[in-house]
Amino acid sequence: MKAVLLSLVTVVALTPPVQAGPRVPGSAHEMLLPLEQAATACFAETVAANPRSMAFARAGRWYEAASVTGFLCRPEVDAMVGAHDRLYGRGTGNRFFKNAYARHLGQQLADRLKPFLERTAVANAEPRDGAASDASGKGTDE
Repeated sequence: MKAVLLSLVTVVALTPPVQAGPRVPGSAHEMLLPLEQAATACFAETVAANPRSMAFARAGRWYEAASVTGFLCRPEVDAMVGAHDRLYGRGTGNRFFKNAYARHLGQQLADRLKPFLERTAVANAEPRDGAASDASGKGTDE
């Protein structure tokens, strides 16, 4: 028994680690990537167009931001889920959407919506409230 265990340990120790090979054109990942990008683009567009979603986005609550308008992206999500099911087996697409895809969606939306989320200073030609000024540039205290 010890000899069998020792030879098994030796074989495992001497076996080189498995390396991931380069992606093959036409691979499943390459086929799914445009569908994932389309779904993410849809979520970003619908979140940006909805004030309630943007409020959640500004608070960093990405799940809620996407959930408010998620039904509008149903065709893109269904296409992604369906393709995943065809490539990897029935039911895998829904699991992928709810787990791996959802885990990264917040960061993807944050990156895409960054210009909308950053506060920018806007010049205003209107005088401030209570700060009337005369031609000399000094305020009037009357």
